[in-house]
Amino acid sequence: MKKLKISEVMASSGVTFGTSGARGLVNAMSDEVCAAYTAAFLAVIRPSFKVSRIALGIDLRPSSPRIAAACAAALREQGIQVDYCGALPTPALALYAQNETIPAIMVTGSHIPFDRNGIKFYRPDGEITKSDELAISDAVVEIGQTSGELPAVNPAALEQYLQRYLNFFPAQYFKDLRLGLYEHSSVARDGLRTLLEALGAKVTSLGRTEEFVPIDTEAVTALDIQKGKDWATQHAFDAILSTDGDGDRPLISDETGAWLRGDIVGLICARYLGAKTVVVPVSCNTAIELCGAFANVARTRIGSPYVIAGMQQALGVDDGVVGFEANGGFLVGSRFTHQGKPLAPLPTRDAVLPALAVLAAAREANGKVSDLMKDLPKRYTASDRLQEFPVAASRQLIQELGNNAEALHHYLTPDQGLPTDCDTTDGLRITFDNGEIVHLRPSGNAPELRCYCEAATEQRAMQLVQTVLARIENQGNTD
Repeated sequence: MKKLKISEVMASSGVTFGTSGARGLVNAMSDEVCAAYTAAFLAVIRPSFKVSRIALGIDLRPSSPRIAAACAAALREQGIQVDYCGALPTPALALYAQNETIPAIMVTGSHIPFDRNGIKFYRPDGEITKSDELAISDAVVEIGQTSGELPAVNPAALEQYLQRYLNFFPAQYFKDLRLGLYEHSSVARDGLRTLLEALGAKVTSLGRTEEFVPIDTEAVTALDIQKGKDWATQHAFDAILSTDGDGDRPLISDETGAWLRGDIVGLICARYLGAKTVVVPVSCNTAIELCGAFANVARTRIGSPYVIAGMQQALGVDDGVVGFEANGGFLVGSRFTHQGKPLAPLPTRDAVLPALAVLAAAREANGKVSDLMKDLPKRYTASDRLQEFPVAASRQLIQELGNNAEALHHYLTPDQGLPTDCDTTDGLRITFDNGEIVHLRPSGNAPELRCYCEAATEQRAMQLVQTVLARIENQGNTD
């Protein structure tokens, strides 16, 4: 047996907690590192929960089975039964763990680059909290065996997840819909196709690959933007659906192939469910408040643990509580009923519900997906990021901009007007007197600087993002 301090493991490996889960470079996520994190997770939750079985799942990254095997070895050494659910969406594993009242471990790097991966932890009552992360970080554990075989796959988790939506949406509800399914390397691709076809849609497979593709639903590439338009023109789809790598963030287009922003998808889904209270990160579009559909809107730091904490706080005084993020990941805090069909809570990011809700909302309005945007306030967001931008450099830049009006003017476009509000909830979010917004923050998952902009037109929002990031990049090249 080997004794390890997780704080020292973090320092030596660089595998640390980000906005959601522990993540790092694949070559740093050794069997020993993964086993240590697993043992620490178990040590933290055991005082509060009786644990004899843990659900384990993976995405389709090539490194995920090996990492999962290390986690499984650490669990078996602690006398824990490994309920291996195989490759499946993160929300499917979370739902199964919730239904079984057991913890879960999901091996996934979500949307982050190919050379990275991660581990996401669930207690029997949901995602671990930030305080749990701190406790894991402070843990001292003993590990022995760190490798072994994975058990046979238990298909129950995926089956329960698909049935959740077959029970909520009426049979053949999407009959006659022509849908494109951008499969790429999403772990949700086969299950989502099964679900859509079971609901009556005609589904065409698009872009399937066995090589991992890191699709980021908050920063859709120019290539994928063009793909959407080309596919829509070629096939006359009613919509195109996709997800990120682990199936907890949706990507959906209208009938023209134009990808909808994740926070607008969340808004439509929340309105479809009849939510009263919406909890969202500070980076989300202000159309959420301006549309007038919700009694309460609460804003948090970026990351599902913060949204979940906000939802839990709201549940103490309200019902009809949901949360969603700018990436479109949707969290259900309360029990909902729509057209007599019940939907149980699932307080973790999910891609399937918001995608299906957009299709259902368009169908119930007897319109197209693009029609759903017509009654929304004309607020448009765009986002992108500078990759390989060290987190320390991001934080230094944000501090400089927050403390130096001259630097702020230098990096942001001069025709933008005067700053009227500076929000430091998460990064630096500046609102200007013409209503435009620029928000800069370090990624919590990778060495990237993210930029979110909001304006009265889509073209202007995209222009702001490109201009701000170009100024930052050019400044870095001249330093």
